[in-house]
Amino acid sequence: MRYSHYPIINIAAVCARLGVTRAVISPGSRNAPLTIAFARHPDIQCYSVSDERAAAFIALGMAQQSGAPVALICTSGSAGLNYAPAVAEAFFSRAPLLLLTADRPPEWIDQADGQTIRQRDMYGKHCKAAYEIPADYSHPDSVWAIYRTMSEAIHTATAFPPGAVHVNMPFREPFYPKPEHEIAFDEDVKIFSEERGSMQLSEASWCSIVEKLSKTEKILLVAGQNRMEKPLIEALNRLPFPLFGDIFSNIHTATNAVFRYEAGLQLTENNLAEWQPPDLLITFGQSVLSKALKNRLRKFPPQEHWHIQESGSVPDVFQSLTRIIRTSPLLFFQTLAEKSAFVQKATAWQPFPPVDMHKGDRQFEELWQTAALNEPAVVYRLMQVLPQGTTLHLANSMAVRYAQAVGLQRWQAVEVFCNRGTSGIDGCVSTAVGHALASPDKLHVLLVGDIAFMYDRNALWHNYALPNLRIVVLNNGGGGIFRMIDGPRGLAETDEYFVTRQALSARSAAEDAGFTYLYVNNKERFAELLPQLSADSAVLMEVVTQQTDNEQAWQFIQPRNWQV
Repeated sequence: MRYSHYPIINIAAVCARLGVTRAVISPGSRNAPLTIAFARHPDIQCYSVSDERAAAFIALGMAQQSGAPVALICTSGSAGLNYAPAVAEAFFSRAPLLLLTADRPPEWIDQADGQTIRQRDMYGKHCKAAYEIPADYSHPDSVWAIYRTMSEAIHTATAFPPGAVHVNMPFREPFYPKPEHEIAFDEDVKIFSEERGSMQLSEASWCSIVEKLSKTEKILLVAGQNRMEKPLIEALNRLPFPLFGDIFSNIHTATNAVFRYEAGLQLTENNLAEWQPPDLLITFGQSVLSKALKNRLRKFPPQEHWHIQESGSVPDVFQSLTRIIRTSPLLFFQTLAEKSAFVQKATAWQPFPPVDMHKGDRQFEELWQTAALNEPAVVYRLMQVLPQGTTLHLANSMAVRYAQAVGLQRWQAVEVFCNRGTSGIDGCVSTAVGHALASPDKLHVLLVGDIAFMYDRNALWHNYALPNLRIVVLNNGGGGIFRMIDGPRGLAETDEYFVTRQALSARSAAEDAGFTYLYVNNKERFAELLPQLSADSAVLMEVVTQQTDNEQAWQFIQPRNWQV
């Protein structure tokens, strides 16, 4: 006897055949047919995470790390709404997610039935596409529609730019199979594949590009958020143009990458005669962190601005966009580097006078030697000892800004991730957990502030060991960034409503999750315990500092205070 939801069982088979090998499932009754299907499929690894918001960010981290779509499965009602923050992040940071939400049958929507909301299109424009499968499977066309819909949904999620796709699934009772029900996967379940090619530019386009570049003196490359790609770095190494990139652009190993480029922007802030705006700006990748760079290029725009991107909408970040080149950055720069005659004729130039950016290291060293324990010095010391091949995860707010100020040296083979699609703090721990689960052979280090960690403690509420994850919590008793930016600093409401002082510790969360807990409140203790981050087990180090010490340290390391 076949299980009444038998066609749903084959959804797992469709997913597996089209590259979905991981699923993150949150418990519920209405989603039982999906849970059973995915949990029993031999080619899909399933994870059970009770908190849907954490589950979604864990799946996001898995998708970011692997590049493959990850399925999310939840019950009906508000459960799916908890996916929304990760859905928005996936949209803007381009990560493929497949959202499978169980639902009531359509006739029961708006009839005050339990766990029933309006689930169709509930993610709005932050979702690449939204589908709903039939509630009844009696007709063969309905079964065909289910499998066709799943194929289309997966291809849509992975097509550039990748993102989240929602498939709403109304199920009728009963949900659970009886012992006599047959549950097996059909080998001939119908799917369709999709072939994609690279976006090749015409010879006429290349002639136009090379002609323009050969006549342009000042060309600046700016990399937005990007994966670490060795072939891309090799292509960039063959070009003479200066290259700016934030820490999560992952281009710091390129020979033309300007180390701590923000320092050069700050050092020319009061003497703009030393700043040489580019004639042509070429950008690639996603978001840019540096406000200094945005402000400078908006104030002194280039004559032309090209952005390299295969497809999808392109934001005009610097308000100077003149041309979109529809190809991949890798293919563009590889081809450009092969135009050897052009490259040999191109002249290198500097956007600002040469500065020894390593003077910043001396500033950090002096800070470590002379000041009380503070967050900038801790981040500096931590980033110095990251092993080669580490994946560094940065929470938003001050964590990413500290790491940006420190920077990664050219020799450091460290890849950096940060949720800069929406730049929220809500899922940074969960995202790092997803990365660690998806790549158990890599060391993952998460740098996170206390508010962001407390906000996302449920990232550790599951039963999966994380021996390759190290978490460093910078606990200054609140949102210290609001004491460092101009707007709220000095307001009577700042401590209560912006900084939001809190007295919690990460100890209990660490111990509940089976992490070794390390408490640090002075420099000697930090130096003593820092080597333990190299242990072969999950470690959480909580570094407790005073906000006033962090404010003073942040000002001390600013490039304007370097002795140049």
